Amino acid sequence: MLVAGGGPAGLTAALTLARAGRPVLLVEREAEVGGLARTVERDGYRFDLGGHRFFTRVPEVRALWDALLGSDMLLRQRRSRILFHGRTFDYPITAGSAFRGLGVAESARILASYLGARLHPRRPEDTLADWLTNRFGARLFETFFRPYTEKVWGQPCETIGAQWAAQRIKGLSLRAALADMLRRGSGGQRTLVTAFHYPRLGPGMLWERMRAGILAAGGEVLVGQGLAAVHHRSGQVTEVELDGPTGRSRQPVSHLISTVPLRDLGALLRPALPPEVTAAAGALRYRDFLVVALVLEGPDPFPDTWLYLHDPEIRAGRVQNFRAWSPELVPVAGHTCLGMEYFCTAGDGLWTLPDARLVEVALEDLDGLRLGRRGRLVAGHVVRVREAYPVYDGPYLAHLATLRRGLAALGNLQVAGRNGMHRYNNMDHSMLTGLRAAENVLGAAHDLWAVNADEAYLEAS
Repeated sequence: MLVAGGGPAGLTAALTLARAGRPVLLVEREAEVGGLARTVERDGYRFDLGGHRFFTRVPEVRALWDALLGSDMLLRQRRSRILFHGRTFDYPITAGSAFRGLGVAESARILASYLGARLHPRRPEDTLADWLTNRFGARLFETFFRPYTEKVWGQPCETIGAQWAAQRIKGLSLRAALADMLRRGSGGQRTLVTAFHYPRLGPGMLWERMRAGILAAGGEVLVGQGLAAVHHRSGQVTEVELDGPTGRSRQPVSHLISTVPLRDLGALLRPALPPEVTAAAGALRYRDFLVVALVLEGPDPFPDTWLYLHDPEIRAGRVQNFRAWSPELVPVAGHTCLGMEYFCTAGDGLWTLPDARLVEVALEDLDGLRLGRRGRLVAGHVVRVREAYPVYDGPYLAHLATLRRGLAALGNLQVAGRNGMHRYNNMDHSMLTGLRAAENVLGAAHDLWAVNADEAYLEAS
């Protein structure tokens, strides 16, 4: 059996199968496992691609983390804020920080706007603009949410489906923020996640130990090998073609668990599925991503794990402070390592800039934010990630439904993971889909699409 993709879902599936004594081959197109959650090392400095908090209410995932990482897992306090016009605000937004940062007059306008939205909500609630306006009012939506969201997704909030917010920021609203502030003022508990775990050398520790576990249990892991074709006959996948450094090879399979982007999978099937299914796969969209890691002399410029950068004139969407995740990510005491994150589309003007120019762009943004001085630069490193985030645009649900019906005809094919299901899951839910897919191979009958269907805790990434 074959697992395509070595991210959290694929590694979990392969490890589960290998430990059950099943022959399993995991293939990953990149040179390292971990996918978007991998840890990159340059000159001894380690940095995340996006930052990944380890928090879960899934017992199986928690047990796996504990078994593989043990004392290497650090307990960290959550601290991430919004930086907007030189002021910082809590994230997720709290009523207190908004009122303090915006002043009495603007806060009154926001409250009036919120009350108006409660009296006259937008119906139907189809778009992200509708969803956010109904829960925060138009004024706070325009102030906090629109600039950052459109920077991330590269499109108007009116073209993003409300399903993204319903899944990612479920339970958050101005009413909830006000109630939370009152509860804390009277001794109540916050409803938001305030602490998380994190491996001392970054998430890559987990993925490398999972890879070692697969090998120790008799499985096989091939990196630098991507899917080139998936052959099927009579409702069953029979073999796959792999494309690697030495050319193409064929691999027979009894089961295929795919975590590769659904758009790519749809184009790889041989023979092709019906035209409407292939077209639906091709219509799915993704947002690409790059990080510029800047090693600077001097102390950390802020204590947060990251800051959300809402100013439209700043090209970066977030800035990470990697020492705040774990001191061991930054090997030199007199240095800091910041990750400037840029959301883009492969082939656009930002994506195609030379690395040296991207480092300059990141330094210019730091100057604009007053977080760094150009003369402090020690080194700059650039990492680009294709298909980092599935896009929830207007027609995506219809495309996804068509594609799911088409893929259901292949009885020994399962899809798992964030991109494999075109679903913006947290890391623990992605791992759970991989676990459930492996259990299905072993005889269970889990519905992978039910994973994270109604989870209510808030741990936005």
